Amino acid sequence: MRVEENQLKAFILDSGLLTPDKLVKAEQESAKLKKTLREVLLNKALIKEEELLHLEAYILGIPFVDLSKETVDPEILHIIPEPIARKHNVVSFKKSGTNLEVAMLDPGDLQTLEFIRKKEGLRILPRLTTPDSVKHILKQYQKSLEAEFGEIIKKDIGDAALKFTKGGGEELEAEAEDLKKMAEDLPVIRIVDTLIRHAILQLASDIHIEPQEKEVLVRYRIDGILHDAMTLPKQIATGIVARIKVMANLKLDEHRLPQDGRFKIETEEYRFSFRISVLPVMEGEKIVMRLLPEGAKGFSLEELGFLGVNLDRIHKAIKRPTGIILATGPTGSGKTTTLYTILEMLNTPGVNISTIEDPIEYRIPRINQTQVRPDIGLSFANGLRTLLRQDPNIIMVGEIRDNETAALAINAALTGHLVLSTLHTNSAAGALPRLIDMKVEPFLIASTVTAIISQRLVRRLCPGHDKYQFSATEVASLKKDIDLERVINMLKSEKAVDAKAAAEKIEWGRPKKTDDCPEGYKGRVGVHEVLEMSESVKELLMKNATSDDIEKRAKEEGMLSMLDEGFIRAAQGVTAIEEILRVTSE
Repeated sequence: MRVEENQLKAFILDSGLLTPDKLVKAEQESAKLKKTLREVLLNKALIKEEELLHLEAYILGIPFVDLSKETVDPEILHIIPEPIARKHNVVSFKKSGTNLEVAMLDPGDLQTLEFIRKKEGLRILPRLTTPDSVKHILKQYQKSLEAEFGEIIKKDIGDAALKFTKGGGEELEAEAEDLKKMAEDLPVIRIVDTLIRHAILQLASDIHIEPQEKEVLVRYRIDGILHDAMTLPKQIATGIVARIKVMANLKLDEHRLPQDGRFKIETEEYRFSFRISVLPVMEGEKIVMRLLPEGAKGFSLEELGFLGVNLDRIHKAIKRPTGIILATGPTGSGKTTTLYTILEMLNTPGVNISTIEDPIEYRIPRINQTQVRPDIGLSFANGLRTLLRQDPNIIMVGEIRDNETAALAINAALTGHLVLSTLHTNSAAGALPRLIDMKVEPFLIASTVTAIISQRLVRRLCPGHDKYQFSATEVASLKKDIDLERVINMLKSEKAVDAKAAAEKIEWGRPKKTDDCPEGYKGRVGVHEVLEMSESVKELLMKNATSDDIEKRAKEEGMLSMLDEGFIRAAQGVTAIEEILRVTSE
């Protein structure tokens, strides 16, 4: 049920929306760009989207509806689950007997219509609508976390809390059997499920459940920033902890020692792995849950944010059959994602790839992944020693933490393997003194390490962001902290700005707060620097030079620093200057 281009052209001419010569030009543009006629008409603003949708609805014989100012009965709205509505841009808005009217952007999506029909046993009547209408209705789904918990608290938490306390309100030191019963209580299950569901819908990377003196604070990390999500009554803290421990198969009656575990959630809409960390704190047990989407499509280095000379250096390093590629940066800076992306690029039938990780964050087909188990003696060093007997071509070591692992990684590179690993340093140049601190000889580092990546994650600006220019005062202030002249020259060499642009004339991205983007940001992208082990850098290393000296030499040889790459992204409108300074300032 799609509109053919010939039909569309005929109806456009009949309706007088375009003159014949303009339509011919649009067709030529369509063939040249290998895009559909519809895309060209909208991109060139030759026809308004609403006019085109009205026309398509007429051609298909499907009514057109405008819901941009309508409010839908919640009972009818929730006939289609929110994740399906969001994924397929389809919303239900009217029900008459066994007929359900649904508004959608693609009436040809028969699979979704059939799913709704089978699930609800209703006759589905599709209607064509605008993207703005769908967005407006989708907002009505989002019952706030407070509202949803308000209902749970009224209905169930009062009864559940009574089971967790004595008459005077003093908390019980519950036995394992009691804790198991708490974890199976319907109110507790609903609370934990709701917290997880909202975290997934809000694209959170972590859930923090923190017991306070009189309440339980729930926070979500979204785009790298923690946000308060909810406060819950202190009485139910024990039940929440017990529920999550049961899901992660942890010891219910262990409250004094930290515990780590995992579990999975699979629905028709999404699949997530959860990494759980339980830590005893003053007021009870704090839980942090890391959300890891499964089955997510692989990234390319360009999608991760690599550009220019940094991208060239990575491609050069991974083409070599031997050597060490290191990814550095703080926890949560995307090091593992970068290494996984490189592994997927190298993952061909002609090579054997093995990894030793802690933890295994994503499973990759055709790659042999091993989980570190210190409790049974399977450390990075022991695992790497065994991997070398598994006839690998490429090895990934989750992290180089000690002298033994570093020595084995160096030895693996010397004996004909390509080794990928991570290291906790703040800059690419800082990785070299760090390896020397681990008692690795400088000449061994110089002969094996080929490239060192350092990275941070910055928040992306939402579409429709603002632009602004620096004032003379701001330029003077920036010059005190950074080499602005070098940055501007780098922008010009990367063609991010005009070759004659002055600092005050360059337009930079700035967040614009909207209903869809409350903070002006959505999603993240990496900013990187890639240190190539040139002959001059090797010479400095052999002389035990400082990381500052090495970084200075690398910049002289054309290294694009994180700050440089960040300013390029700000000039392109991908992120904002304040974001770059936030993540790169030490």
